[in-house]
Amino acid sequence: MQRKYAGIGAIIMLLSVALGAFGAHVLKSIIGEESLGTFETGVHYQMIHGIGMILASIAAAFGGSANKWRWANILFLIGTILFSGSLYLLALTGWKWFGPITPLGGVSFIAGWLMFILAAWDKTQQNSNK
Repeated sequence: MQRKYAGIGAIIMLLSVALGAFGAHVLKSIIGEESLGTFETGVHYQMIHGIGMILASIAAAFGGSANKWRWANILFLIGTILFSGSLYLLALTGWKWFGPITPLGGVSFIAGWLMFILAAWDKTQQNSNK
């Protein structure tokens, strides 16, 4: 199961690099500086949470609750879609109603990191390599 999330995390990373390049080379001359900053924030958080998904997938092999690791990854994915996705749409369209969606993604990120912590500290299935 974790291999699936590691793959999704890698796809998120690939897309963040592509979107970052798109923003820097194409959007820079099309959208204003403020909108470009919004777009870049989306790329930044997408990249961080793609790495988070890969790390959670690797860490799952060292023990802890498989269910908590899975939820960490699910919440990172939901957060990426809501947080980064809403920022991309806000930057590209200027439609302010995408703004209230962004905090929902932020809450998902926070919940994902909480699950990451709980999984890392879970004593079940721990290896003897402490």
